[in-house]
Amino acid sequence: MDIGSEVNSTIVHVRLAERSYEIHIGVGNLAQLPDLLRTCGKVTQAVVVTDSNVQSPHAEQVLADLQRAGIGADLRVVPAGEVSKSVENAHWLWRELVRLRADRRTFVVAVGGGMVGDLAGFVAATFARGVPLFQVPTSLLAQVDSSVGGKVAVNLPEAKNMVGAFYQPRGVLIDVATLKTLPDREYRSGLAEVVKYGVILDCDFFAYLENHVLGLLAREPLTLRDVVARCCRLKADIVEQDEREETGLRAVLNYGHTFGHALETLGTYDEWLHGEAVAIGMMCAARLAHRVGWISEDLVIRQRQLLAALGLPVELPKLDPQQMLDAMSRDKKVVHGKLRFVLPRRLGHVELAEDVPAELVREILQGS
Repeated sequence: MDIGSEVNSTIVHVRLAERSYEIHIGVGNLAQLPDLLRTCGKVTQAVVVTDSNVQSPHAEQVLADLQRAGIGADLRVVPAGEVSKSVENAHWLWRELVRLRADRRTFVVAVGGGMVGDLAGFVAATFARGVPLFQVPTSLLAQVDSSVGGKVAVNLPEAKNMVGAFYQPRGVLIDVATLKTLPDREYRSGLAEVVKYGVILDCDFFAYLENHVLGLLAREPLTLRDVVARCCRLKADIVEQDEREETGLRAVLNYGHTFGHALETLGTYDEWLHGEAVAIGMMCAARLAHRVGWISEDLVIRQRQLLAALGLPVELPKLDPQQMLDAMSRDKKVVHGKLRFVLPRRLGHVELAEDVPAELVREILQGS
């Protein structure tokens, strides 16, 4: 499968009528942000939101680039970690925007990983009933998933992403060179979402990943550019057809997430990284699909081998199955009290499964 090209950057178009935007993906293109902002209209003020891990060097570079371009820019920093994706931090940012005299033309620029993108996006969606948002994801997970599609949210202690909105950005700038500074564990976490796209939508892409494990682990820039671009295109195809999860199509993007979000919740959002939890959740979902007769064991093994080769966890930790079931019952995909699972029918195609016997799910959680 040839998903690459010889050019240094590429553009993925997300077509959503008046909410359409472009995703610019390149190597070393972070300095293009002021020019991209200006394609969205007259920009005089921007508030850059980041976390303590990304503040230096990426957010500070963005801030300096904006100021050199004559755009009034300020920087606001929240502590790193998923626990910062909270109502309390949203409240602090709302008040900071008031203090900075932000108005409906002020851009919120999210520079960071998925936590920053979700939090800043939620603040942008709700402040003054909506101000322009521009996403600059610097983690692999955010680049291939959370920065695209308009889902913004904060967590509650009881459930992840429970308070949020659909709010499309004006644009997305992805510089895969920023991944050089990403800690190894965070980088590998993002690879789980990459593998997910192959399982749910593109069997040829899955094979491409199997053949490029070494390049991915070495963070080869052009390999990363091509992989990120393919993931963004696959997600954009889904979002264009089901922007607000009204037809059920967008739900396929949640493969592995019902189990994974429960793991994150029980770990109080600081024991497992999102991609690690999703990798484990994908294995639980694949085993469940095999148990109900949807797929052969060969697919379970193939998924496991790729995730393990990329350094991701594939075994469910020892947890109380009832606690997991309780956490899963608070998942957003629950309808009328019944759990729904995204399960593979074959490599590259998944479907929603309802009425899966609770006892069968319990057996998966028990490792039997």
